[in-house]
Amino acid sequence: MKTLLLVRHAKSSTGDFSMADFDRPLSERGKKDAAEMAQKLFKNNITIDTFVSSPAKRAKKTCKYFCDAYGAGYDDIHYIDKLYLAPREVFTEVISGFPGSYNHVALFSHNNGITEFANMLCNDVNIDEMPTCSVFAVEADITDWKDFTDSEKKFLFFIAPKLNS
Repeated sequence: MKTLLLVRHAKSSTGDFSMADFDRPLSERGKKDAAEMAQKLFKNNITIDTFVSSPAKRAKKTCKYFCDAYGAGYDDIHYIDKLYLAPREVFTEVISGFPGSYNHVALFSHNNGITEFANMLCNDVNIDEMPTCSVFAVEADITDWKDFTDSEKKFLFFIAPKLNS
């Protein structure tokens, strides 16, 4: 059994227009939401044993808040360049390459691709948009991630800071 948690990065700062998109930091609200969402998952016994992230600053920092809540080291985060502003097809490619030792993966990335990917996972679940710092979780009865795409996924939950306060 494999579990995938898709996490859209928390709210980022947009005030400095001279800053490259890749380097945008989290806003104060983003920092608060990331810490709260990470704690919420941890307190509800949602297992995460592997952290995979886009290398963009806002995704990295969101991921680090989750690592803090789970007592994981930042050196344990797997950064994948392709996840920066990735279209849905890249998610499929990245996930199918995960080692079999990854069982409960939290994957941190960006919209629009993360919403589009989430919407293709379960036929009976569709969301308009993954808000910042939202989490969409599914599980698949597989032993190897290469089988994830073609497997039937069971929807577990969808939570977001403003939806679940």
